[in-house]
Amino acid sequence: MAGSTASGAATGGDGRTSLSAQAREAVRQRIVDRRYALGARLVEREVAEELRMSRVPVREALRSLVAEGLLELLPHSGVRVRRLEPDDVRHLYEVWEPLAVQASRLAARRVAHRAPDEPPGLAALRATLGRAEQASDAGDGAREVAAHTAFHEGIVALSGNPLLARTMEQLSWQLQLLFGMRAEPDHMRAQHRLIYGRIAAGDEDTAAASTLIHVRDSRAVALRSLFEEGDAVTRR
Repeated sequence: MAGSTASGAATGGDGRTSLSAQAREAVRQRIVDRRYALGARLVEREVAEELRMSRVPVREALRSLVAEGLLELLPHSGVRVRRLEPDDVRHLYEVWEPLAVQASRLAARRVAHRAPDEPPGLAALRATLGRAEQASDAGDGAREVAAHTAFHEGIVALSGNPLLARTMEQLSWQLQLLFGMRAEPDHMRAQHRLIYGRIAAGDEDTAAASTLIHVRDSRAVALRSLFEEGDAVTRR
């Protein structure tokens, strides 16, 4: 979901738009995989040199990432990677929770309507679980985060609602950044499998209920691991 828009723009006919999209994707990825640390100031000239691009597409990319919430403007000039505060996490989950629940409900409904045939997207959703489990077994946290993000994106795609997909796309990179900042507990991995099973069964009520539990657990884990543990270390 998140990657499709950027790659689509990158193949457009406008050369500057294409370069801007490529720069946006490159900077985004560096933020998500923590090559650009939270709070790090990004200097347009230095980013352009790193990406081997002119400054104009990089400037446009940085502006876009400010709008996406991954970067924030500095008081006088320039941008920095956004630091997430507890309220930022709460606000993000307040928006994501109802969207994620509705996506699971619609995805299960679509499965039920297509039965006994399997709708497009269900096999891909199943595959993301396999990739996440392989990454977990290999201790590859970055790949597991990407697979878990793809799992939630896959549910949205399976819902068949393009407006929901466009709305979720605005949150996708912030969620991936957040997922990459905390460990994935085993019980939340199990919740992904449960959500998939209930969607695959076409049971929209239990799919929605399982997703609600999962999102609320994810919120609690994020707040505890990002802030309470950090406060405890500071107090020692």
